[in-house]
Amino acid sequence: MKHLLSIKELTQQQLLDLITLAKTIKANPAEYRHALDGKSVVMLFEKPSLRTRVSFDIGINKLGGHCLYLDQQNGALGKRESVADFASNLSCWADAIVARTFSHTTIEQLAEFGTVPVINALSDLYHPCQALADFLTLAEHFENISDVKLAYVGDGNNVTNSLMYCAAILGATMTVICPAGHFPDGYVVAEVQELASRYGGKVVLTSDIGAIEGHDAIYTDTWISMGDPTPLAEIKDKFAPYQVNKGLMAKAGAHFFMHCLPAHRGVEVTDEVMDGEGSLILQQAENRMHAQNAVLVTLFS
Repeated sequence: MKHLLSIKELTQQQLLDLITLAKTIKANPAEYRHALDGKSVVMLFEKPSLRTRVSFDIGINKLGGHCLYLDQQNGALGKRESVADFASNLSCWADAIVARTFSHTTIEQLAEFGTVPVINALSDLYHPCQALADFLTLAEHFENISDVKLAYVGDGNNVTNSLMYCAAILGATMTVICPAGHFPDGYVVAEVQELASRYGGKVVLTSDIGAIEGHDAIYTDTWISMGDPTPLAEIKDKFAPYQVNKGLMAKAGAHFFMHCLPAHRGVEVTDEVMDGEGSLILQQAENRMHAQNAVLVTLFS
């Protein structure tokens, strides 16, 4: 691994190794206290964040590294200074770049023109750190991750894309259930199906909410992604049948609920599910740090 730009660039063994390492770091943090000694990581954020910023900042500290946060006070990336110049300058000082951007092209340019590892902390196309944390969470509940049957319900977005890549590469089963017109990008789906055929995964896409039956976990996200100006009133009726509530969980026979957060309670998911016994949302949030630390340790090893 030179970078982590997208899950699709990982082999099955690399993905399994990252999950195993994340489990090890989580169980034995003291053993990795000096893993990033003398290393400095720049966090470059175009978008606001809670979990991503805090989990990276504290995680880097726990590994013995130094973290520097840069927001947009210096001007938007590519406006005041080209992304290429930004990347090459940061590479003079930092040992790695963590970037949360609007466009995935920006992530790719940082990796192309910089000389240090780049980690995608979210772009319009992918959210690899989230998906890695999510499958780490599932791996803590299932002995064989390939046995997992995951259903994603709602709007197809960057999180959906990364989850599909993970499921396909790990040989798991994933059903993506979206309202018509809200499916993931067709090019991404074609890549996912190719990876699934290579690694033994199964990814199915449908608008039929009845396809929810027979899944271990239900995953949802906000119906309107960050930065999308669409008013909720315009899509609420279309998405209403896809709300994750107690009835839908029962219909699926699902034991677990997952959400990448932040959530709109009472919209895409009800309080009783969010706060219910099978909710994994806080485990997912904690595992962001452990999964990301596994990525950092691997990139620097």
